[in-house]
Amino acid sequence: MGEPAFKIDPDRRYTYADYLTWPDEFRCELIEGKVYMMSPAPSVTHQDAVGEVFRQLANQLKGASCRPLIAPLDVRLPRLGRRNDSDETVVQPDVMVVCDPAKFDARGVKGPPDWVIEVISPKTASRDQILKRRMYEAAGVREYWIVHPIDRVLTVYVLHDGAYGAPELFELTGRTASSILPEVVVDWDALPPAPRDDAGDA
Repeated sequence: MGEPAFKIDPDRRYTYADYLTWPDEFRCELIEGKVYMMSPAPSVTHQDAVGEVFRQLANQLKGASCRPLIAPLDVRLPRLGRRNDSDETVVQPDVMVVCDPAKFDARGVKGPPDWVIEVISPKTASRDQILKRRMYEAAGVREYWIVHPIDRVLTVYVLHDGAYGAPELFELTGRTASSILPEVVVDWDALPPAPRDDAGDA
């Protein structure tokens, strides 16, 4: 058998220029130069939650200046603590809302979305709750929601004076309004029930 076209060196810091050379089937995110692999096939529960949340946001923001978007779409973010460098961090949030049209270009979004929603699974929980939370905070994402569809819990972080305060926790029931777009709400009762054997891997 032949050697693979390329190998990821765990000790190397990669850049967006490297990322652009990798094949489309190599699904990953680049955070501070380190490669984090993404699962090739998200679970039914994950996709149901992502799709329903996006559908609701798209319906409510139709014609508005703020634009909802859904993965896969590259978002290039500044390095942690350095807002002038976006070469080493490229992520694909599950759902996001971008209110500044200047952040769009041919390759996706350049700069922090206003609102990011990540639907977590056992495989991504640590990354979404710790690494990405810190990254989104430093980049200036104004509101960050972490949805756990299996445990039926929502964690909300809101940016104040450049930092996330203590999170607010909600049950995934009824309706939850965005803090930065209070006219936009998500109805959790509209989420399809999770299959009994679905562990929520994404």
